[in-house]
Parts: sequence; C-alpha cells; structure tokens
Amino acid sequence: MLKRIFSLTLILIMLLTLAACGGDNGGDLKKITFVLDWTPNTNHTGLYVALEKGWFEEAGLAVEVVQPPEGGAEMLVGAGRAQFGVSFQDYLAPALIGKDALPITAVAAVIQHNTSGIVSRKGEGMHTPRGLEGKQYATWDLPVEKATMKTVMEADGGNFDKVILIPSTVTDEVSALQSRSVDAIWIFYAWAGIACEVAGLETDYFAFADIDPVFDYYTPVIIAENNFLKEEPETAKAFLAALAKGYEYAMENPTDAADILMKAAPELKSNQELVYASQNYLAEQYTADAEQWGIFDAHRWNAFFNWLNDHGLVEETIPENTGFTNDYLP
Repeated sequence: MLKRIFSLTLILIMLLTLAACGGDNGGDLKKITFVLDWTPNTNHTGLYVALEKGWFEEAGLAVEVVQPPEGGAEMLVGAGRAQFGVSFQDYLAPALIGKDALPITAVAAVIQHNTSGIVSRKGEGMHTPRGLEGKQYATWDLPVEKATMKTVMEADGGNFDKVILIPSTVTDEVSALQSRSVDAIWIFYAWAGIACEVAGLETDYFAFADIDPVFDYYTPVIIAENNFLKEEPETAKAFLAALAKGYEYAMENPTDAADILMKAAPELKSNQELVYASQNYLAEQYTADAEQWGIFDAHRWNAFFNWLNDHGLVEETIPENTGFTNDYLP
C-alpha cells in the first residue's frame, strides 16, 4: 500500500511537470491524456495516425500522449490522472480485484488475438513445448508466466520442472538467440518475431493460443478510468471513434501508417525495415476475424480469467464479465 501511495505521488509530480511544459492545447478542445505501455511501437500506430490526420481534433479533443510511470499505465489511469492508456488482460487481473482494486475498464482490443509464444533457434527441437526440457528459458519469474508454460508443456507431454530457468535480461531477442545466452524466449511475434525474420535468423516458434485456446486472451488493450466513462460517455465514444479510424487506416495503408509512426517517433527510423514489416504483419491482426476493430469476445475474455481463478493465480475470484466493455466502441 505504501508503494502504491509513493507511486501515485510520483505520478502527480510527473503530471505537474507535464502541465508546466505542455503549453496551451488550444481553443475549446477537451483535453485527453493517453498513457502508453512502453515506448512508441506498431501496437500504437492507430493512435499516431489519428493524431496526424487531425481526427481527434475533429472530434473536439486535444490528446496528449505520455510515457508510463514506473507503476504502469494502470496506476496513472486508475488515479484519474489520465483518461486512457494501454494495458494487457493478464496485467489487468490483479488490478481489478481486492481492497486496492483500480477503477479501470478495458474499452477496446488493440489486437484481436494473442500473438505471443516461444521463439528458439531453428532445428533444436523447441518447435513444440515438450522440446523445452533441458533448455535454457529466459524467465521473468512471474506466477502467470510459469503457470502458462507448465500448462502448455503438460499438454504436449512435457515437464516444466526440467526447463532450465534463466533470469531474463533480454532486450534484443535476436542477439540473445544468436549468442546462445538463452535457448528460448517468450515474445510477441508482431515485433520480436518479425525482428528475427528481418535479421535473417531462422527460428522455431509456437504460439500459446495454438496450444490451448484459453491463452487467446487480449493483449494489448485500451483502458479507461471508470468515473470518466460514467461522467463523460460521449467524450469516451468520440475518442474511441477517432482512434478506430486510426487503426482502420493503418490496416488499409500499412506503409503510410508506418511512416506516420516514425515521424512521431524518429528513433524508430534506425529500424525502419522492422517497422514496415511489423506494420504489414499487424495490418492483418488488428481486426483479424472480428466484425470491427476493438471489439471484445466475452467468452474469450472470461475463459482466461476463469483459468486464472481455477489455478489460484489471483487473490480472489474474478467474476464473469469483469473489467471490459464494448459499450463505447463506434
């Protein structure tokens, strides 16, 4: 609890600094603060497209994008200091329950399906989960992570206890695999998997969702603060309508969308081949087989939280249909 209070204090200081440096957002536009989950990348392209095209301004909004504090976007949004942010369904679980539950709700799915899984060097037997036995896996040592690994390995007839766990310091998956500092890494294919392709590194890969549909949860997602949603539903809808236009544009025009992203985040230009390739990959993933961008399937959302409940990975049971809504989507 003291850590949370300390984090919120730091957040307030950061926001006061931002306000002092941000200047006038102009006119009668309503200010919206949006918190990223990480540095800008292709998960965020729709946001930057909507900014570049002026679609937020057309909706009467002045959107400020900020980097996440140490406590994550969930803390800043939950404290009511930002209206929207980027999170992940698995990260949201502990934030939605207990005495310190945060007043946040997922209001849009950035990508329809979980693209995460395990990458390894090609031909070393790790193309299925059982092949990880006796291999070095870079772990974050998180309960949900290890329970996921145990589940998929057992489904393939393997034993997670036989995996050699190496504390993860991986910042560059390609280099880590090439140097053989680890054998297997949990990645999100849209970035790290594509990075391996661009680097010409031959890999084996399996996606968790292909092993067990329960792992086809939503990652990443757009979250919003509950009081804001209750008090200003039309503003929330206007924001999401403009954001949806941004992602729809990125689906139809991935190369131009990638250019817009790199204009907003020039540091990405040093990896522009990766950015273009990742954007082309995600153009097919943002909506995939769903009827529209952003929509949640209640069955899939509940299935993952029920799995957390059944495996004792949350402090208390997460009720059905907790933590998400489709009500604010266009």
